[in-house]
Amino acid sequence: MAKQIQAIRGMNDCLPTQTPLWQKVEGTVKQVISAYGYNEIRMPIVESTHLFKRAIGEVTDVVEKEMYTFDDRNGDSLTLRPEGTASCVRAGIENGLLYNQEQRLWYMGPMFRHERPQKGRYRQFHQVGVEVFGIDGPDVDAELIMMTARLWRELGINDHVRLELNSIGSLQARAEYRTALIAFLEQHMDVLDEDAKRRMYTNPLRVLDTKNPAIQEILVDAPMLSAYLDPESQQHFTGLCELLDAAGIKYQVNERLVRGLDYYNRTVFEWITDSLGAQGTVCGGGRYDGLVEQLGGKATSSVGFAMGLERLVLLMEALEQDDVRRSVDVYVVTAGEGTLTAGMLLAEKLRNQLPQLRIMSNFGGGNFKKQFKRADNVGAAIALVLGENEIAQNTVVVKDLHGGEQTIMAQDEVAAKLAALI
Repeated sequence: MAKQIQAIRGMNDCLPTQTPLWQKVEGTVKQVISAYGYNEIRMPIVESTHLFKRAIGEVTDVVEKEMYTFDDRNGDSLTLRPEGTASCVRAGIENGLLYNQEQRLWYMGPMFRHERPQKGRYRQFHQVGVEVFGIDGPDVDAELIMMTARLWRELGINDHVRLELNSIGSLQARAEYRTALIAFLEQHMDVLDEDAKRRMYTNPLRVLDTKNPAIQEILVDAPMLSAYLDPESQQHFTGLCELLDAAGIKYQVNERLVRGLDYYNRTVFEWITDSLGAQGTVCGGGRYDGLVEQLGGKATSSVGFAMGLERLVLLMEALEQDDVRRSVDVYVVTAGEGTLTAGMLLAEKLRNQLPQLRIMSNFGGGNFKKQFKRADNVGAAIALVLGENEIAQNTVVVKDLHGGEQTIMAQDEVAAKLAALI
């Protein structure tokens, strides 16, 4: 017997029992984002490796350890996209969408990172990203946060996520802070682990994001980035907080929040939950005003966020918010000479009249008991029963599979009846 082929570790199937919840989450996300007037963009899954090295930063975990990179037949280095912002910026520059223009875009799709698979963190994962170009005030930062807050309300998880905010200032302010932070870390070399020592001179702000308890303890006395903020960044952050206060959105200022990618500046934020263990961040984003120019375009104000769909689905399951609409509304049961054809034609007629209705026909025969069992297995609410007598009289039995009541009526009246019931 040939060896069974299995899915690649960390790349999971989404089974028919799981897809209804995914569809609910995806549908809600699209509805909320569209309500703000944002337009969808779709980018390739494979990009030039150089794109991510320039955008994300060579001294990051993503670029150093996590990217799926390979040489194609032409010898070009290609990478499965590990995140969407760099691809979106590349697409905007290449297609002339960004210069002297305002763009409000969103995308949804798979991303790839070679990490140790664990619950809520997979090697192929799915993200929704929202990116805004050409607007430099704190108002659009606030709108993105309001948008995510609305999404949590629509999904029923708003009481289980909290917002953390910070400003990491301008590049110049961070350079001054970087010098002070390195000087502080050099005084505690005996406490730093190998990862922190490696990052200390190349990307010291990432040390602030450590999960090492011993390092976290010394960081309590580390210099604060807020003391080095430039006046423009301070004003921007104050304006953002005032807008969120006016909107009634609660938040906590976390001065250790820096985000994991090099392109951020000024506003950074994360939505965090305590209901998923270690994988607590469900959404994160901020400003990246220098990235468009860094990738070859004209200087453009930019801000955005990304959220992992796997974690949203897990959170809804954990909070028992995973009730979804059944996959089938009506099941057509047939028995007798010519009933299968008549049942299929009736189903087609009803789909024309009620396109929102989901109708499944029984195939493969079976007695009534077996067919009703199949109807129950797919979650149908109503069964339409056709036997030889019903065909002869142009009628159909409409049976409520939950209440047990049933009615015999003319086939021409069935659409109105179903519209009232479902």
